Amino acid sequence: MAAKKRSVIGGIDTHRDTHHAAVLDSTGGLLGDAEFPATTAGYADLLAWMRSFGRVTAVGVEGTGSYGAGLARYLTSKKTPVMEVDRPDRRARRAQGKSDPIDAIAAARATLAGTAMGTPKTRTGPVEAIRALRVARRGAVKARTAALNQMRGLVAAAPEPLRAHLTKVSAATLVSRSAALTYDPARLHEPEHATTAALAGLARRVTTLTEEITTLDRQVTPIVQKAAPHTTALFGVGPDVAAQLLTTAGDNPDRLHSEAALAHLCGAAPIPASSGRVRRHRLHRGGDRGANHALHTIALCRLRYDPRTRAYQQRRITEGLSKQEILRCLKRYIVRDVYTALRADFTALAP
Repeated sequence: MAAKKRSVIGGIDTHRDTHHAAVLDSTGGLLGDAEFPATTAGYADLLAWMRSFGRVTAVGVEGTGSYGAGLARYLTSKKTPVMEVDRPDRRARRAQGKSDPIDAIAAARATLAGTAMGTPKTRTGPVEAIRALRVARRGAVKARTAALNQMRGLVAAAPEPLRAHLTKVSAATLVSRSAALTYDPARLHEPEHATTAALAGLARRVTTLTEEITTLDRQVTPIVQKAAPHTTALFGVGPDVAAQLLTTAGDNPDRLHSEAALAHLCGAAPIPASSGRVRRHRLHRGGDRGANHALHTIALCRLRYDPRTRAYQQRRITEGLSKQEILRCLKRYIVRDVYTALRADFTALAP
């Protein structure tokens, strides 16, 4: 009976096929560790095993965005508080060693100490659907860019008649001209015909990838507009930028404790770098770089088309700030608009 009243903390090291769990008491003493399969039945057995030691007050899970996503969803559905645990740094691993039990115990200790305070994304709403479609789109964009770069490289070293026909043209023209090229399959041992065949094949690949990207854009855009009407209405925020901001925030608005927390998450919050008599801040190079790029896109758009932003830029230039410093200031101000809009959107989506 005493064990049932005892408060315990869990920690889980997640993998593709198995999850290793550890349980600590309120003073940090290890009560046990065990391994469970990464299946629905395994999740149930893991939670039941943890509850056999007492009342589970929190569980620290490593990798809630990958191998631990299913487990985190299951624990949340069973009203068990879940904390997102970062992977131990290399220095700690060199000192303590590396194994599944060690990582599980470290996750539990981080949760008990309060250093693991991140709320994992629920991944059960429209934002998760947007993220999945954007994963496919990002892969298609990278593949298309790689194919275009390969085409440019082939043209640069192509025989003169072919190089003259395809050099110094836009990407669209390069693709259309390459797709129209003809070659003799029986003469592929000749560089000109082999290069022509390669360019024609790459052009077909680029065309297919462009169609895939267009299709994904048509699929994502209505979901984004429905999920975030306030965010997409902001000046300089298009569907792709809004999709990135939504993906960074996640489906659950309780992750955004404050405007400052969102700024830190986006890498737009200055970091204190003071020492002795020197009082200063430095650029934060962490955070979600995709979200930081989205803020950068909004800032550039406003600098070009928004009169108020351009007036702000001129005023800060007279104060001695560089363009890069002004962009950093703008990103922080834009976070304020984005935070307000995202909160409004999440409130509207809440049941």
